[in-house]
Amino acid sequence: MIHKSQIILKADQSRVILLPLILPGSERVERIFKRIDGLTDAEVEEMLSSVHKKFGYRHKKFDTILKRHFYIYAGQGTSDKRFDESRQLLAGALLSKEYSIQSAALFNPSIVPHPDQSGLEKGETRFVMSLRATGEGHVSSIVFQTGILSPDGSISLSQLTPYNVLGEYIPVGDGGMDYNLVFDQDSFIEERVIFPGTIIESMGMEDVRLVKFNDEKGIRFYGTYTAYDGRNIQSRLLETEDFCTFKIRSLTGASASDKGMGIFPEKINGKYAIISRQGGDSISIMFSDDLYRWDNHELLMEPMYPFELVQIGNCGSPIKTEKGWLLLTHGVGPVREYYISAALLDLEDPTRIISRLDRPIITATKHEREGYVPNVVYSSGGMISADKLFIPYAMSDSRYRFAWIETDLLLDELLR
Repeated sequence: MIHKSQIILKADQSRVILLPLILPGSERVERIFKRIDGLTDAEVEEMLSSVHKKFGYRHKKFDTILKRHFYIYAGQGTSDKRFDESRQLLAGALLSKEYSIQSAALFNPSIVPHPDQSGLEKGETRFVMSLRATGEGHVSSIVFQTGILSPDGSISLSQLTPYNVLGEYIPVGDGGMDYNLVFDQDSFIEERVIFPGTIIESMGMEDVRLVKFNDEKGIRFYGTYTAYDGRNIQSRLLETEDFCTFKIRSLTGASASDKGMGIFPEKINGKYAIISRQGGDSISIMFSDDLYRWDNHELLMEPMYPFELVQIGNCGSPIKTEKGWLLLTHGVGPVREYYISAALLDLEDPTRIISRLDRPIITATKHEREGYVPNVVYSSGGMISADKLFIPYAMSDSRYRFAWIETDLLLDELLR
């Protein structure tokens, strides 16, 4: 009953961002500046021309970024007064590096309706999809893809530009953990990269689970994700209304400690609600008056069927239907093989399980099971459009594709 699209998207190592080249000690930077001092004007212009020719076409506002990187060091005690414009740009180039955000993998997608649904044909839905991009050093960042879902199950993806851009990082509060991120209004959603901005994210921002949330304050988009510093994990939250300005915040409380937190798209009986994996192998549900604090959880599901005997977890946020909250789940069976299945929760009391499928709806095919982490199919969230449930899913932590199923058919199977 599952249909798989022929669209398969892989990591693209040509997707690069420009980062500051971090060198140990200000003395080393000063030695670079002294070498620039020793260049003639002609030599500076020749080097700068070569830099522009090799790298300028790969980055939006290239000179602005070079100047920003120069001032990172000039502002740390090294005077910028001695450099003219060209020498500042050359110094910025010497203190920059390209980083390939997808050099290792592109996977674990989640999907929500795009804030702009104008200009579509009947039954179509424009979407925004988040993806985990893993680059050099296995550091994960968050990237986006937009497109249109059609009522016949076909999917069209927006064409990418050659660029990826970073936003302006604005710290919030004194803890050094929370911040806002503002991208240029003239950038496209697909170009924007949310790259780790704090110590706890230093080794990655993993597996965003987007949800379109609606309450008395209006519509906004939340995305829980797992921050990783190489040793510890922390559940965190991004919030946006337009995918241009983001608030990045910490989640606190005794139950905000494990992976997989997926926010319900609306409050339940006046409280925020979250589905989450707890204890590593089971699914829990939580309620809170404070979106940013989660102190208590209640066990919802434990492994039951052969395909989930190692562990069971959610695949993103629950999806509201007339028959109940549709929850995509992942199960892990023998030889660490991952499967995607589904369950149905009561609309008014989602602690009550109406039904669980006793079999997967998505299993890795022969071609899907080979990759960075073999035998894995995984999604960070699906979306209903027209009468179909669309599930973007990753294949063996390396690439991703789409699947869809008639929503009523899946609900009938759950209620049989």
